[in-house]
Amino acid sequence: MKKILLIALIVAGLLTAPVGTGSLTTASADSTTVTYSVDSTNFANPERGLFKFPSECDKTPFTVATLQSYRSQGISLVMCMFYLAGFTNSAIDQATLTKLENQFAAARAAGVKLVLRFAYTSDTGGADATKDRVLAHLDQLAPYLSANADVIYVVQAGFIGAWGEWYYTQNFGNAGSVSAQNWADRKAVVDKILSVLPSTRMVQLRTPKFKRTLYSTAALPPAEAYNGSAVARLGHHNDCFLASPDDFGTYENTSVEYPYLQAETASVVMGGETCATNPPRSSCPTALSELSGFHWSYLNTDYHPDVIAGWNSGGCLPEISRRLGYRFALKTGTYPTTAPRGTAFPIQFTVANEGFAAPVNPRKLEVVLRNTATGALYRTTLAADPRRWAAGTTSTVTANITVPTSAPAGSYSVLLNLPDPQLSSRTEYSIRLANSGTWEPGTGFNSLLHTLTVS
Repeated sequence: MKKILLIALIVAGLLTAPVGTGSLTTASADSTTVTYSVDSTNFANPERGLFKFPSECDKTPFTVATLQSYRSQGISLVMCMFYLAGFTNSAIDQATLTKLENQFAAARAAGVKLVLRFAYTSDTGGADATKDRVLAHLDQLAPYLSANADVIYVVQAGFIGAWGEWYYTQNFGNAGSVSAQNWADRKAVVDKILSVLPSTRMVQLRTPKFKRTLYSTAALPPAEAYNGSAVARLGHHNDCFLASPDDFGTYENTSVEYPYLQAETASVVMGGETCATNPPRSSCPTALSELSGFHWSYLNTDYHPDVIAGWNSGGCLPEISRRLGYRFALKTGTYPTTAPRGTAFPIQFTVANEGFAAPVNPRKLEVVLRNTATGALYRTTLAADPRRWAAGTTSTVTANITVPTSAPAGSYSVLLNLPDPQLSSRTEYSIRLANSGTWEPGTGFNSLLHTLTVS
């Protein structure tokens, strides 16, 4: 009887979705299709977007209040540039390791993640450490990286040379004059970083040449993405984006490296910062083209200020802010109107990725049924991997959901949850979909704007 009444209401147009959030139509006698409205505002989402670089991470402690204030600006990433200047000839002392641990704890308390880099110097004299000292330091850092991987977004290779950018260096081949032994030593450092960092996290190299020289000249095949291998975990960062024809030495041969990078970054992380104005290359048209083509996930919001100001005056900064990384928006969803307990029923929804990139770290996907009377939750984990929802594409997810026989009959809200596997209880780390009227900040769920009657 309830089923007949529900269908009659839908057909009569008396049962609708909330105003301004989407539209509801009858797909069949037993299902409903919802069409979702897009939200075009900028908001904080984990592991993507503009980032803040408040100060050198080894010198100034983060404050939770300051980090939380970034989230109100739509920012969820913070740069942690951690210098080990006093330890080129000794082990890292416990006070410094504790300082690093405290920075991780502040990030976690504030609901942000870190772009992490270690270096020994910011001087072009390149006063860094030897390969053996770097490897020993990484052994010391290993337990801290492992214990705090939940708030590490990505690690930049660092360690070598001024600012950890691998150019001015006393121990690894200076100013572009790199011997075979220097390359071997550089690879030993990268291999060590990969070995001490949990396999769920990626490492970024400063130029395409570094990965092509140390590992493979071929771009990562899509079939090998996220398989845990070294090439699948090595991404790229460009810290002089658009600054010159070769981005101040970032590129050696753009005719080769551009197509390589376009293919690579479809499934490995890309980010960085600008460092100088260089119009028209540093202006909006080229910026948007290359951010999209090279699948940028994050970018420094403060540097270079003149470049950022140019994007603001040129009108593209709001789009860049929205589209860095992933931006998932539901298009339609088809759901049953009723379902018996203990029996599988199908659901289907389509989601568009309107961002420049896809997520790079593991991400869960759940359908959650919430009893409208009691608030009890019933979760089903879906097999679909949001990292495969490529930029500029629309993906369709089809799944079978079963209401447990222990669940009471009644009405259930249907929700979608994309939590961080390591921080599943923290709503700040769940993905918010770019749709109107769907986000629940208190739960981290996205409402599918559908109510299911369970019998």
